[in-house]
Parts: sequence; C-alpha cells; structure tokens
Amino acid sequence: MKITEHIQNAKQTLFSFEILPPLKGQNMNEMMNSIEPLMEFNPPFIDVTYHREEYIYKKHPNGLLERVSTRKRPGTVGICAAIMNRFKVDAVPHLLCGGFNKEETENALIDLNFIGVDNVLVLRGDAIKSEGRFMPEDNGHAYASELLKQVVDMNNGHYLHEEVENNNSTNFCIGVAGYPEKHFESPSLRTDMKYLKEKVKAGADYIVTQMFFDNQKFFEFVDKCRANDIHVPIIPGLKPITTLNQITMLPSTFHIDMPDALLDELEKCKDNAAVREVGIQWAIQQSKELVAAGVPCLHYYTMSKAEATYRIAKALF
Repeated sequence: MKITEHIQNAKQTLFSFEILPPLKGQNMNEMMNSIEPLMEFNPPFIDVTYHREEYIYKKHPNGLLERVSTRKRPGTVGICAAIMNRFKVDAVPHLLCGGFNKEETENALIDLNFIGVDNVLVLRGDAIKSEGRFMPEDNGHAYASELLKQVVDMNNGHYLHEEVENNNSTNFCIGVAGYPEKHFESPSLRTDMKYLKEKVKAGADYIVTQMFFDNQKFFEFVDKCRANDIHVPIIPGLKPITTLNQITMLPSTFHIDMPDALLDELEKCKDNAAVREVGIQWAIQQSKELVAAGVPCLHYYTMSKAEATYRIAKALF
C-alpha cells in the first residue's frame, strides 16, 4: 500500500521508523531483532536506508596503492523483501543519486517493482567522504529532482531505451526529503523551498523531514510549505539523543541546531545513560506536541537500535 493511502486511511497519527541494512558479512538477525519489538506499535511502513560506496586503498607488493570501491552495507532489494515477508508491512527503500547511473537505477526500480514494493524515497545522497563535494556518476543524476523524474517516467511507462516493448508502468508512491532548518548546501530556506516545490510539482507524493529538536522549526517549515502551495503530507523525522558524542556530532553532521533548554539538560549529564534518559524524555515531549498538532505520522531514525524508540513509542501509542 502507498504511504499516502496509509495516511488517508489512518484515524490517528501513525508510527514508523528507519533501519540500517546490516554490514557486509553480517546476517540480518540483529536488524530483524531490532524491528521485532517495534512491531507492537503497528508501523504501516519501515524505511530501509542505502549507503553509497566508499573507497579504500589496497597496497600491492610493488608498493603501489590501488583505489578500490567497496560498499559496507548491501543493497536494499533483498532486505525489503525479507522485511515484507516476515513482518507483513511495507518496506520503503531509499534511492540515491550517488553511486548509481541511470541504467542501474532503472534495474533497481524494476527489481523493487517485481517484489511488490509500492513506495520509494528519492535522495541525492552525500558526497564520498574523501571528496569535498557531491559528484554524480557518469550518466547518473546530479540532483534528487532528476532521480524523481526517472521514477515518474517509469510510473508513466517510459523506460530509458526504446527497445523495451510492451512497457508496463510502475506505480511507486514517491517520497522526498524536507529540511526544516534548510539543506546545508542551500543558500537560504527560501531557495530550499523553491526546489522542494519543484519536486512536488514534478510528482513527489509526500515529504519526510530531516531530524530536528525544536518543534517550532518544524511548524514554521510546514507553514512555509503550505504558503508555497505544497500540500502533500509532511512527516516529521525524529531521533532521540542517546550518547554524549551525539551532542556535537549530530549538529555538525546534519547541520541542525539544538534548543538551549535541551542543551542545558544535556550539559548536566555525566555519562551516556544520563544522556539517553534526557534524549528519550525530550523526544517523548516532542512527539506528544506533534501528535497534538495533528501530524500524519511520527518517523523515527533508529540506527537499527530499538530500545530508545520503543520507550518513546510506548509513551504515545
């Protein structure tokens, strides 16, 4: 079922979450075990992230270094199939521009369509860690809007090459990312809003936001979207702080601010256990306020660790 249909059919705010695929060489038991307790809260869908390639340097006997591409986490098609089969919920794979050309994207979409995936979240993705800025693949997409157009084209039965006969259209519900505190590469929130509006006009069906810790910024973001004629569902993305290092890592990595009231409480913490307690209680209060405001769904970034998200969901659902 499409995300938009889940939202339309819901009588109250929905619960959903995002998981990471297991590292290469690991089995899926740990990931499945992290999903299992959260099924108590009847999530209609689970997002599955994708991680682009990284580069390592292999030293040869002659002393020369070879730059080798590697993916630390496997692709999402098999993982989505496993989640859908075991838990009978919709899996939402993330599609990235980074690391894929158009043919590889088309093949991934065909595979996802074959296994019954109804929803995809299209993202540009990050730059390779060793590179200063995002660089598209040869014959790949530079922007999420371009990737979005390819999915829309397939929904309309248009494939890349004319030799495809009897073109069967796909029927993906397409999600895109929203940034209440703007994308870090955008010169302004106004510019960010302009590009978001273009994506919705091009066929995006819903928006999931970057994490935030100040609900007022989310409410202002929604108001700006509506004022700019963006009327698709907007799902807030939330993450509880659970470790001391996240206090500085999350703002620097995701380019977000933390409210002074939250920082005041975190500064009193002496260890990760205390931080986790503050983070969970803050996320519970955030979630309650968002539910009271009538958001369609609360979406949690779990990093495949269930404990904190379970406690938050237990307090709400």
